[in-house]
Amino acid sequence: MRIRRAVQNLIAPFRYNHFMFDNSIIKPVDYLVIGHITRDITPLGEIPGGTVLYSALTARALGLRVGVVTTCSKDYSLPEYEGITFFAIPSEETTTFENIYTPEGRIQVIHEVADTIHQSVVPDIWRNTPIIHLAPVAREVDPTLPRAFPESLICITPQGFMRQWDSTGRVTLSEWPECSFVLEHSTAAVLSIEDINGDENRIDEMLRSIRILVVTEGVEGARVYWNGDVRRFTPPSVIEIDSTGAGDIFAASFFSKYNTTRDPWEAARFATLLAAGSVTRRGMESIPTPEEVDSAGIEILNTEQKP
Repeated sequence: MRIRRAVQNLIAPFRYNHFMFDNSIIKPVDYLVIGHITRDITPLGEIPGGTVLYSALTARALGLRVGVVTTCSKDYSLPEYEGITFFAIPSEETTTFENIYTPEGRIQVIHEVADTIHQSVVPDIWRNTPIIHLAPVAREVDPTLPRAFPESLICITPQGFMRQWDSTGRVTLSEWPECSFVLEHSTAAVLSIEDINGDENRIDEMLRSIRILVVTEGVEGARVYWNGDVRRFTPPSVIEIDSTGAGDIFAASFFSKYNTTRDPWEAARFATLLAAGSVTRRGMESIPTPEEVDSAGIEILNTEQKP
C-alpha cells in the first residue's frame, strides 16, 4: 500500500497538472497561507471552506499577492481567483467538515482528513514570503514549520492544532503538546475564546511563549496581549447575518496590517472593523469590500486599556 501511494504521488503532478506547478514558473507572493482547504457540508450543499480560503481572499482584498499551499483529493475542484495561486498536493482525501446544530449547541463532525503539510512541499520561491500564515483546521500543519521561514513574519491561527475527533468524527477540544515550541518560533497568534472553551489558563500558558496574542470574543470584540500589556477593542454595533469566516477575516487583516505598521494596537483596530463588517453578509460575500478597507484605514475606534 505504501509503495502504491508513493507511486501515485509521484505521477500525480503529471496526471493532474492543476494540482502542482513547476517551481520555476511560480511567482513571488506577499502573503502565504498554509493549511487544508475544506469541503464543507451545509444544508444547501457542499461548499469550499477552511481558514486558508477566507484568509487568502481577505489578504487579496487588502491588495496583497497571495499563495496557498494545501492538499486535497484529485477530484476536488480548486476555486480560481485572480491574484491567488493555489499549490495543491494530491491526497486520497479532502478534509470535510459538517456542522450540526442542536438545541444543546453545535456539533462539529469531520468526515475525511487530507494529508499533513510538510516544509518539503512549499515552493522554494515562497519560502521568503513576508507573511507566512499557518492555518491548520485538522492538525495538518507540521509543527516544525514555524522555524522553516527565518526571514518571514510567522503568524498562527492555532485552532486546528487543538482539535481531536473520535471514531464517529465528532470534534472536541484537545491538548496541544507542541504549543510552546510552535509559539516560541512565531511572531503573532490569533484565536477565538471558543477555540479553547473559555479556558483562561490556556491563554496564560500561551502568553509564556509568544509576544503577541489576540483573543477574539465575537460581539465583544478582541483583546490583544503585547509585551505584558493588554488592550480591548470593541467593534461597532451591527446587525449580524452570518459570522462564518469572521475570525479568519480578522486574523488575515491583523497580520497584514501588523506587517506594515509593526503596531499590534493599530492592527487590532483595523481588523476589528473589517471583521464587524463581514458578519453583515453571508458566505464569501463577507470578504471586506474596497470601501470597507479604505474606511478602516482611517476610522478611529475607541480602545479600552485594562488596568
